[in-house]
Amino acid sequence: MDIKTFLLTFITIFLAEIGDKTQFMVFAFSIKNPSYRLSVFLGACCALVLSSLIAVVLGEIVAKFIPLEYLRTGCAFLFIGIGVWMLIT
Repeated sequence: MDIKTFLLTFITIFLAEIGDKTQFMVFAFSIKNPSYRLSVFLGACCALVLSSLIAVVLGEIVAKFIPLEYLRTGCAFLFIGIGVWMLIT
């Protein structure tokens, strides 16, 4: 395991998730009833792990068919496009 990649991924995902709609949903579920907190925490953890697993598996499959440079360029344009769209709307 590459510790640099691990830390970069952890920090990026952690910062991206702070204040995200998912965090607000977890907050809302956890205040509903104090006895639900552990269930909410474990459910949220499992959901994030599963969605990350799906992303990693799909990324591996896509990388077999599309060259890395095309993927990087496509992702860059996609993120810029989403950013512009968010600014406009």
